[in-house]
Amino acid sequence: MASGAGVEEAAEIFKALSSPARLEILHFLAQSDLTVTALVEATDLSQPLVSQHLKTLRLARLVTASRTGREVTYAIADHHIAHVVEDAIKHVLEEDL
Repeated sequence: MASGAGVEEAAEIFKALSSPARLEILHFLAQSDLTVTALVEATDLSQPLVSQHLKTLRLARLVTASRTGREVTYAIADHHIAHVVEDAIKHVLEEDL
């Protein structure tokens, strides 16, 4: 079965989005760019776990990282991803399903 243009790549994005922790990280990054320390505080996840999830998100090209000295700040790579995450969260919170 042949896939249409972009279907395989879109499936890879959804694989990266399949983790609740990664969705939560993206949800916070949709609000503002954050450091690992800020993401640890916001998510209550351990620093190694946040770093592991950020690596997965970076490899999927969903977040970018910029370094200033020893500090790394993460941002959502594309506003479309922020919309997908925020729309999915809003969808499950709607009362009229």
